[in-house]
Amino acid sequence: MDPAVVGSDQFGILWSKRLLGTYRGYTEQIFSQPLVYTPGGGTQYVYVATTMNIVYKINAKTGDIVLSRTLHVPFLVSDLDGCVDINPLVGVTGTGVIDPDTDTWYLTSKTYRDQTDVEKGRLNGRYYIHAIDVNTLAEKPGFPIDLEGTLSRNNPARMFQGGNAHQRPALIHESGFFYAGFASHCVQYNFTGWIVGWDSTGKIVESFVTEGGPEDPATVKGGGVWMSGGGIASDGARSLYFATGNGYASQLHGNPVPGRSPPSSLEEAAVHMTIADDGKLTPVDFFMPWEKEQLDGADKDLGTSPLELLPTSTFTCPNSKRLGVVTGKSGKTYFLNIDNLGGYTNGPNKLDAVPQVFQNENSVYAGAGVYPLEGGYVYINVIKYPTRVFKFSCDDGGNAVFTQVALTNENSAFILGVGHGTTTSLNGQPGSGLFWVTDVQGFNLRIYKAVPQNGALQLIKTANIPGTTKFTRPVFGDGRAYIGTTQGLLYAVGSPVNLPITCSSPYDFGDGFIGNSSSSGPLTISCKANINVQVTAISLTSNDFALSGLPTIPYTLTAGQNITFSARFAPTMPGSLSDDIYLNTTNGVAGYSTRTPISLKGNGRSTAPVLAITPNTVTFSGVITGQQQGGVAQSFIITNQGDTSLNITSYDFSQTSEGGPTVTPNGTASALQVGPFTFNGLPPAIPADTSVTINANFNPSHSGNFAVYLTVNSNGGSKVVDILGASGTYPQALLEFQKPDGSGWVAYDNSTPFTFGNVFEKTTKDLLMRLTNIGGSDAASLSVTVSKPPVGEMPVGAANSVDLAEGTILVPGQSANASLYCAVPYAQVNTDSYNGSAQWTLNTNDPNFGKQFIQFACNAIAEQLGPLYPNGSAEYRYLGCYKENNPGRQLKTQVYGSSSNENGRCTQACFDAGYTFAGTQYHSECWCGNNLPNLLTTEDNCNFVCAGNASQICGGNGFFADGAYISLFADSKKSFNGTNTPAGSPVVNPGNSQFKSLGCYTEGSGGRALSKLGFAGDTLTIATCFAACAGYQFAGAEYGRECKSPLRDPYHFRD
Repeated sequence: MDPAVVGSDQFGILWSKRLLGTYRGYTEQIFSQPLVYTPGGGTQYVYVATTMNIVYKINAKTGDIVLSRTLHVPFLVSDLDGCVDINPLVGVTGTGVIDPDTDTWYLTSKTYRDQTDVEKGRLNGRYYIHAIDVNTLAEKPGFPIDLEGTLSRNNPARMFQGGNAHQRPALIHESGFFYAGFASHCVQYNFTGWIVGWDSTGKIVESFVTEGGPEDPATVKGGGVWMSGGGIASDGARSLYFATGNGYASQLHGNPVPGRSPPSSLEEAAVHMTIADDGKLTPVDFFMPWEKEQLDGADKDLGTSPLELLPTSTFTCPNSKRLGVVTGKSGKTYFLNIDNLGGYTNGPNKLDAVPQVFQNENSVYAGAGVYPLEGGYVYINVIKYPTRVFKFSCDDGGNAVFTQVALTNENSAFILGVGHGTTTSLNGQPGSGLFWVTDVQGFNLRIYKAVPQNGALQLIKTANIPGTTKFTRPVFGDGRAYIGTTQGLLYAVGSPVNLPITCSSPYDFGDGFIGNSSSSGPLTISCKANINVQVTAISLTSNDFALSGLPTIPYTLTAGQNITFSARFAPTMPGSLSDDIYLNTTNGVAGYSTRTPISLKGNGRSTAPVLAITPNTVTFSGVITGQQQGGVAQSFIITNQGDTSLNITSYDFSQTSEGGPTVTPNGTASALQVGPFTFNGLPPAIPADTSVTINANFNPSHSGNFAVYLTVNSNGGSKVVDILGASGTYPQALLEFQKPDGSGWVAYDNSTPFTFGNVFEKTTKDLLMRLTNIGGSDAASLSVTVSKPPVGEMPVGAANSVDLAEGTILVPGQSANASLYCAVPYAQVNTDSYNGSAQWTLNTNDPNFGKQFIQFACNAIAEQLGPLYPNGSAEYRYLGCYKENNPGRQLKTQVYGSSSNENGRCTQACFDAGYTFAGTQYHSECWCGNNLPNLLTTEDNCNFVCAGNASQICGGNGFFADGAYISLFADSKKSFNGTNTPAGSPVVNPGNSQFKSLGCYTEGSGGRALSKLGFAGDTLTIATCFAACAGYQFAGAEYGRECKSPLRDPYHFRD
């Protein structure tokens, strides 16, 4: 990707392609990354897999859908007990991998056992592994593979259950095998992390679980491998690397364990596994944060982001030949020694034995961006905050150091979703690096120059791409980038047109010395017209480059004619410098751009020493006083950018301001202490073109805000670096809910649901839930670490997924509200009240709060009419919609026909006349009787509003206009056929002459007990189920609409 092209006006959205899926009216979503591939070296395609379990082959240039195929019916999120992280469907959510040797696309998909789209339910969920021919989208032999019932190799007590599992990480192809990681949905159910491996024939070669025992699998869960969709990593030498989430075996309990002795329970861990010749995996090294159990309690997964391996071409030091990076929900970025991950509590003071830890302001889910050119940079996308940029270096002791040197001027989204960091270059050329970010709010695509200037990344291009998927990233091919969305669209961005002029860009001037304009250049810029074109302007904004010999503007060129002029490099500062010349044109041919970029670059040098410090501000935030023995550390870099030695004349410290007064530090030159800050390794001199990394340690003895202003004076100038720190006590969370009348607040008690009180049908009550940080004035900020609101549920639900979202930060005394509702739908009068409920899973960084499953209750009440009991409920209860004239009149007596008819008046009239049953029909008629009509039907057959009250139903003519139907009520004090009139609540059907109720049973775990589907539909009753299963030994009803019997024929049971 050429930065000059990307930053030009001609770069933007090329096309958007709407996908074809239409399942149940839902929008097709892309959560797995598209794959760009050119089979056989010919046409390039984008391969897309969606949550509808549809795969696509799309022309990468035009966006035309070449082929598509539906793999399975998708899995419904409604079967996941309120987990709506991905909603409404789960199909393919993990990024697949293409084997270029066989042109095979491997991926996983979630579906159901029943592909007729009838049988649902979480435990009927299934996961399949697919191998798809990229040319035809046909399945390869030996596939798909059903993983249901697979037993773990390292812990046979664990069995794979597709309904509970979720495959989110990208797959990996390594050493001839393919591997996929699995976790759960919203840390629900009794799950474990899985690494499943297979070969190209469809043979399962590995089924490794992160909960390896001996803990009871019925009570211990955790160790999920999900990494926000990031991929399992490999070093290309038979090793895999990944990070896991929280878990509850907690085998180590603060006792130091070497990395080479991994526990059997790999929770909150960075893991290194080796691959045997048969594909089996062996854990050989691990890292686990020292506060592992505290992280579990706050649901702060280490494995929210992938463990990434940094390129050894740049990121290597004598003491850490190979390095990696992972950042978790705690906000801590861990820079790891890949060859010695660090184990558990092996560092000083039983802390982490890793090269470096950096505390960000908030949680991180996105994988780090990595730029391996120009010294090496790492980018961390923090929720709600700017992206942090770290510069790599090695200190004098041979240790790896990552120093924050810049921030973006833009914040990431205030809700979960900022994508994995991605970098590109133009054919590996220094000075051409770009850093790409996708996000779910604001500009959905942001593109920066990869190397920061003056403490910030330069934003060169933005785009709005509605519905950008959370935790996604652009994928690239032939100068274009592709981005998937949750709105059924795939986007391509790039330069849509051809250049009218071809120039030999980029032009590299090499070294140029400050103050010597003749040291570099001039170079002749030569461009050739591809079409007849007129140059209307030639522009350059940089002070480091100059143009001369420009032609008179406007300048007309015919196709094949050249335009030439000169450029000179005259640097004003040391370092890598670049800029772009733009030739503005008017063209007589369609399909060509109106702007042609030409890249210039050079390396500024100085014969004198030049002092530079990056960053100019180091901030310690969110530090809990006394939590970490020995304090926390960050670094800054002092650089001599000149060609001669830099001599430091003094280090001046002030605790007041950059202007002084100064104070005398304590300690020695190797470790100077000012207040709670200690500075290690301040040098007396720095050789030419050399950087020195300074470690700054913050270890306060009491809570408060602290600052030190360090002025470095030298023969290359003076610079100031501000060191700021804040520490406090733990935050304290107070959760409250509005009282039903809105008059005040009720504090949360995990034994009592928050209640809306009584809410009448066809009305909505809105109330607020409030979270407050009630810690003292010196408390740290309160962070929401887990938030799973009941969005979209009925009748009780959350208004949105933004309020109290994960990553919400509250300073002491600050509150944030979330809006919830109870919206009671229409119900026929005189029906029983019912309790609507919902659950919100919430956790914070308050160590005493813990994960809470907050319950909400709403008493939904229908209108009560006619004769009433003293408690206000109606004596005549609604029985349902019955068929009339079946064959003759069912209720024999019409007491009136009136334009004021409604159900309260009719039930009162029948009560006054002494009848057991009352029925309304044909809008205006009221009928009474003492015999129950023959046939109860579905409610949609009663579809006439009452003549006297249009909010009530009075009979109907049937959904298909096929007859007469009556809305029937019964006196609950009376009986008929020897049975009390039903009061409206569900009861256990006693059975009939063949079937008797045996109670409520769970289905078989190893296979269905009743596997023959006898009937499925919304009109299911116990009676229709009995009829469908007549002659069989057993009949069972489940899911409200399905009737099952044994698979074997009925005569088997009679023998």
